[in-house]
Amino acid sequence: MTVKELYHILDDRIPSSLSCPWDNDGLMCSPDLSAPVKRILLTLDVSEAAVDYAVANGCDLIISHHPMIFRPLTCVTEENLTARKLLKCVQNGISVFSFHTRLDIVEGGVNDRLAELLGLCDVQTFGDDATPTIGRIGSVPQTTMEELAHMLKVQLLFPTIQSVELGKPIKRIALVGGDGKDFLKPAMKAGADVYITGTMSYNSMVDAADLGMQVIEAGHFFTENPVLDVLYQMVHQAVPDGNVYTYFSDPVTHR
Repeated sequence: MTVKELYHILDDRIPSSLSCPWDNDGLMCSPDLSAPVKRILLTLDVSEAAVDYAVANGCDLIISHHPMIFRPLTCVTEENLTARKLLKCVQNGISVFSFHTRLDIVEGGVNDRLAELLGLCDVQTFGDDATPTIGRIGSVPQTTMEELAHMLKVQLLFPTIQSVELGKPIKRIALVGGDGKDFLKPAMKAGADVYITGTMSYNSMVDAADLGMQVIEAGHFFTENPVLDVLYQMVHQAVPDGNVYTYFSDPVTHR
């Protein structure tokens, strides 16, 4: 399996047609598209620590959710962080794929994986005019915010849940992994009793309370990182004899 062949397999499974217009994902860099792929690192973020880990473990490829290159580079020198990571990858023969908003939206991706962890039934999509199928909404047996927060802590391993609690019973749950502040009103319109996302702005949390909408903020990293399990299965099927590693890229200490 070469770099080019594996990229085409994953690009078919997670098509670029789903990516938001403002996004920059896909094939980030490759010093040799015809190089064989034997050691692969999966990570949510292509942090410098993740690149160093890939170098130390002799990886041929890094696959991430968040794009390694998001904004245009104006120079390629060691003084620029993104360029420095790019140079390290090229110098060590490491290619990089990033699957961002297309992985949020695709069936079985970020938000379907999160819905699965929460045990949602009758799952449907929701969103806004620009991304009508990015979110997921589904049903659960009636539960409480306390029970739901506990489940999230167990499933996502995130200890610092923040929430807007209004004492309403919960049967319908809407969710968007990562930064989902823009999908509060679409979640309400979809009929959710509670909206779960990774991060919300302070003003969005205030707005949620005023609008009578319960919200749980469960961490940007922690609501998206479970998708690495999905990527692992995809890569393992494509490269069954490859070595696939997972890197925990969250740098924040949670207490």
